[in-house]
Amino acid sequence: MPQNFLACDREQELLLPPSLREWLAEDHFAWFVIDAVAELDLAAFFAAYRADGHGRAAHDPAMMVALIVYAYAIGERSSRRIERRCREDVAFRVITANQAPDHATIARFRVRHERALSELFGQVLGLCADAGLLRVGVVAVDGTKVHANASERATRDYEQIAREILEQAAEIDAAEDEQFGERRGDELPPALATREGRQRWLRDAQRRLDQRRAEEARPIPRSRAKRLVEARRRLDEELAVERRANAEYEAYRARGVMKNGRRFGGPPKPYQPPARPAGKVNLTDLDSRNVKTLRGWVQGYNAQAVCTKDQIVIAAELTISSADFGQLEPMVTATETELAAAGVTDTPAVVLADAGYWHSDQIERLTGRGTVVLIPPDAGKRKGARPGWDGGLYAFMRRVLASDHGGALYRRRNVMIEPVFANTKFNRRIDRFQRRGRAAARSEWRLITATHNLLKLHTHTLATTGT
Repeated sequence: MPQNFLACDREQELLLPPSLREWLAEDHFAWFVIDAVAELDLAAFFAAYRADGHGRAAHDPAMMVALIVYAYAIGERSSRRIERRCREDVAFRVITANQAPDHATIARFRVRHERALSELFGQVLGLCADAGLLRVGVVAVDGTKVHANASERATRDYEQIAREILEQAAEIDAAEDEQFGERRGDELPPALATREGRQRWLRDAQRRLDQRRAEEARPIPRSRAKRLVEARRRLDEELAVERRANAEYEAYRARGVMKNGRRFGGPPKPYQPPARPAGKVNLTDLDSRNVKTLRGWVQGYNAQAVCTKDQIVIAAELTISSADFGQLEPMVTATETELAAAGVTDTPAVVLADAGYWHSDQIERLTGRGTVVLIPPDAGKRKGARPGWDGGLYAFMRRVLASDHGGALYRRRNVMIEPVFANTKFNRRIDRFQRRGRAAARSEWRLITATHNLLKLHTHTLATTGT
């Protein structure tokens, strides 16, 4: 008796058209993404296209949103790899209805709809709220460093930038001399446009400058020559801000009276801002910074998140500061804004954060609003209290955290937010941004956390339906 196998005839023609519904199980995540996107308000995406129907037909924005959301959820963010998946992966073919948008179309869609993709975070949060997943009584705040789409070796100081601009200008002049000889060559466009009190004032001025740049959200130029000019402009701007802040501080000290009415003890230490900008700029991603991680320094961003005990991210923002200091109140405020937009009337009652978020003024303001804040004044690696951090709020917080209830409550912080970062960076392999610039990276971070929430919602739906 011959061996018995199922037939494998690749030349067999299909007599009936295949149905996409038969390609994937009903509980597959791809179907869930399609259904979730159908519930979202995609008006911002459709508004970018002509209403009269003229011109070449574009891919359906709803399909493109579902494609990008699903790809990000499974950790696939390269536009070329997404294009390949649309041809080889059954789930991607189901989402695209057997279409195959090319990588350029996918990349342009992400750039064109950067803001709309960022706003998907709030809409997915609304879906989680409808499913009863937003229990916000106790929330945890933390940040993780994410590598920018840039190399540390691309960082230059002011003199290096100026030297490279001159070298490029010399190369252009030499090339034009060879091409045009004695002629001017005007028909071609030009390639280049030729101590504590004081430190606090300077830091505040720099922080205001960073905030203004974040609001402007300038895109990173594609041309290296233009990036060089923009890098020099930013360094000049930072020096001008430092000089202006120093002059304002000198004028403040010259009055001889503090803001609270007390007199200064003596003249300030002399300080003269540098003649040339002393900072550095990364020429690949001008907005990124050299941020510190447990494994050393990387060129990247500080990605902030607030999550619930169910590990649902309820706020996601991006900063260029290596330290978490000063981010507590802004993240709590962002949380309240996101919850209100999602139709959730509850606000966080208890906020948990590590020692890096300690900011006495922000803690007191949040406490005054009725929010309990639990933050250890001392880092875990420190032996004993910080010098000068005694009495008052420091001693009170240490007593609260040493109590049974306070200690048990604070120990929940790690299991609430650390798995979110671990799942994102290691399971989904998202430890580096694909796009460049603070606004683009912020949009990507919010999309990453939105897809994290969608995965949580999918798991919750399967558990409640028993499938």
